[in-house]
Amino acid sequence: MASEQSTDRDAGGELGRFLRARRTQTSPAQVGLRVGTGLRRTPGLRREELATLSGISIDYYVRLERGKETRPSPAVLDALARALHLDDAEHQHLRELATRAARYTSQPSPPPGRTVSPHLKLILETLRPSPAYVIGHSMDLLAWNPGGLALYAGIADWPATQRNLARYLFLHPTAPTLFPDWDYQVRGCVARLRALAGIGPDTPDLTDLVGELLLKSPDFAKLWERYDVVGRKKNEKTFHHPQVGILTLSGQSMHLDDTPGQRLGVYTAEPGTPDHDAMLLLDLTTPESVAHPEPEVAAEDRRRTGS
Repeated sequence: MASEQSTDRDAGGELGRFLRARRTQTSPAQVGLRVGTGLRRTPGLRREELATLSGISIDYYVRLERGKETRPSPAVLDALARALHLDDAEHQHLRELATRAARYTSQPSPPPGRTVSPHLKLILETLRPSPAYVIGHSMDLLAWNPGGLALYAGIADWPATQRNLARYLFLHPTAPTLFPDWDYQVRGCVARLRALAGIGPDTPDLTDLVGELLLKSPDFAKLWERYDVVGRKKNEKTFHHPQVGILTLSGQSMHLDDTPGQRLGVYTAEPGTPDHDAMLLLDLTTPESVAHPEPEVAAEDRRRTGS
């Protein structure tokens, strides 16, 4: 019973952490409040200010933020979202956190599989020379065509089971020079991981990844504390690639049927342009032995599943 109560508090605590992060990052001016000229000790809104704006008691709001109240009504959630000026995605995330807090079970999530079907691997090959890859729930690279791997310069130096786009962005020395907008890229990456962790924090691969990045990257730790859950995405991404120079590609990511948590990422360029020529060169110059290390990934998948 004690452990169940503990996990219930953890679930409610995630809801409270999100509310606290949004409250402390919302200024009184943003919500139309006038403040005096004296020094405010609290960054952003005070608890009592948010409670008043939302039409709820300060005691009830404090219980929400401390994880002691885990069943707020839809009307309360909507009022908090309006008071904090949450956008649609943030509002939906708030609802998902509340649902999880109310229905939380202590049963941990099973580890996600890393196996990619032969059909998807064939699709990756047919997409050449466009760089393409299959990514897992926690941004693990699970399969790729030659350009899809080589686009992230230097990631092939890591073992196949360590190739993760979030790990690459924060821990690989090439990443800050590969992306001229690295700051923008990492903010979107952390927002995606934060959203995933809020509604499924017990997923083993996600827990391990976040723990590693909190330990090894001060930049990640700082962004993680902000609790942003909405990453702004650009349709185009520019790479300052050490092998083929500067190329700007259009990117698309899509969910895959019957593959929980897996997504297909593809980059394209208009034929006949310098960007397309650079993309073609990247595909042609990547060794096939680097592009297809399936035995290592398959062995790791069997170890994780115990088969």
